[in-house]
Amino acid sequence: MTDTYPKHDVFQAIADPTRRELLSLLADQEMPVKEISQHFPITRTAVSKHLHILEEAGLVSERKVGRETRYKLQPEPLLELKQWLSYYERFWNKKLAALKNFVEDKEIK
Repeated sequence: MTDTYPKHDVFQAIADPTRRELLSLLADQEMPVKEISQHFPITRTAVSKHLHILEEAGLVSERKVGRETRYKLQPEPLLELKQWLSYYERFWNKKLAALKNFVEDKEIK
């Protein structure tokens, strides 16, 4: 029986700043590990481990092209994060509205 759930969830995967930077880097293009590694002050092995976690969360896909492995962003799992955050937007909107009212009241007086 195969496990249908990812080994890492989206929240765990994006908790690390390096992985968030990897996602940003892959947002516009597919890239090989060698090229990705040049953007980070860590080893290629460390970059590969981060990419593996992102892949297990469904946030990146990999494909072999000759001898190199290329990675590409798969943004669909980020929808779960967006939906979770949208619930809390109402609190931010209330705070911003209160700040706006406060500032406008101070300007009138």
